[in-house]
Amino acid sequence: MSLRRPGLLGAALLALSLAAGSTSTSTAGAVAGAVDVSSGRPAPGARAVEGWPVATPSRLGLRTKAVQRGAAEARRLDSTCFAVLRKGKLVGEWNWQLPREEPREVFSITKSVTSTLVGIAVRDGDLRLDDPVSTYVPQWRGTASESVTVRNLLSNDSGRFWSFKTDYSELLSARSRTKYAVSLPQQYAPGSAWAYNNAAIQVLEPVLEKATGMPVARFARERLFEPLGMTRTSFITDRADDAAVFYGLRTTCLDIARLGRLYLDSGKVGGKRILDAAYLRRAVGRSSSVHNAAYGYLWWLNRPGLLRGATDPVDAQGQPLHPVTGQLAPSAPVDVFAALGFGGQVLLVDPATRTMVVRLGLPAQPGDEAYGFTNAARVLTRALR
Repeated sequence: MSLRRPGLLGAALLALSLAAGSTSTSTAGAVAGAVDVSSGRPAPGARAVEGWPVATPSRLGLRTKAVQRGAAEARRLDSTCFAVLRKGKLVGEWNWQLPREEPREVFSITKSVTSTLVGIAVRDGDLRLDDPVSTYVPQWRGTASESVTVRNLLSNDSGRFWSFKTDYSELLSARSRTKYAVSLPQQYAPGSAWAYNNAAIQVLEPVLEKATGMPVARFARERLFEPLGMTRTSFITDRADDAAVFYGLRTTCLDIARLGRLYLDSGKVGGKRILDAAYLRRAVGRSSSVHNAAYGYLWWLNRPGLLRGATDPVDAQGQPLHPVTGQLAPSAPVDVFAALGFGGQVLLVDPATRTMVVRLGLPAQPGDEAYGFTNAARVLTRALR
C-alpha cells in the first residue's frame, strides 16, 4: 500500500494493511440488528445485544442520519457487519450475509490483539519491552539480530528482512510460519528502518510462548478473550500448531468492540487492570518510531508526520524513496487510533468521545473505494455533534 494517499496497489499489496472494501452490492437482507436502519430506534424489545446495552444515537449525542448513512455505505461495500458504539452502549449494529454470532476472518486486526497480549505479559512481569528477542529466540544469539528487542517488533522497526515474496507468499505457505520467520536474516540495523513486516511480527509468537509458558492461543483465551467476554474470538494455527499472530484472528463486530472498550477503559476490565496505563499510552497514544507517525505498537494512529505504508519503495538503507508527510484522516481527531486489516476490516476508536466504529467485510478488489481508517473516521466525524 502506498501512502502517497492511503490508496490501493491491488488486493495483494493491501494484505494485512490499511485496506479497501468491495463495491459490489449485497442482495442479502440485514440479520436482525439492534437498531432499525430507517429510524435509528432500538428494535422492539432490544434492551441489550450480546451484553451491550442499546441506546439511540440521539440519546448519546450522535446524528442519527449520519449513523444510518454509515450503515448504508457499509452494506454497499459488501460488509458483513457494521456497528457504532459510544460510552459503552450500542448505538447501531447491522449484519448482512452472516449471522452476528458467526466469526469471520479479520486479517491484520490480529496484530492489535497480539500487541495487547504483549502488554498483558508485560503487566504480568513475564517480559519487558526492551528485552532482546534473542532471550526467547536462541537462534538469534551471536547473529546480527541479537540486539533486536521486543519493542522493535511491536514498532515495525526491527530491521528484519522483508520482501514481497517472503512476506506474502513464502511466509503464508510455510508449514511453520514461526520457524520460517525466525530463519530470515537481518536486513538493516535495529531501529534504523521501518517496514510493515509480517514475518518479524510472527516472531512474537515464540516470544510470548516462552515468556508466558503457554501456547499463544491458550494465553489469549485465558488472559484476554474470556475476561473481556470475547466468546466468539479465536486464533488460527498453522500446520505446526503455531498461532498466526500477524493475521488469522476470527471474531465478530461486537466481540472485537470489546477490545476497543478495554483501551477506552484504560486497560481495565471489570475493574481489574490487565494492561498498564503506560503500555496503553505507548501502544495507541503516540508514534512508536520516528519512521512512521501513523504507527504505535501494532495499532494505526492519526498522528501527523512522516507516513509509511505496507509496500512503499525504499532505498538501500530502507528509507522511503518518496517520503510522504501528513495525516491518515485530517478531519478526525489526532488521538483516534485503529486496528486495521485487509478488506477494510476496521475497529476505529476515538478516546475523547468514547466512540467506536467497527466494520468487517469481504476482501477488496483492485481499484475499489477505500474503506479503512479514512472511511470509518468519516462516519465518526459526521456522526459527532
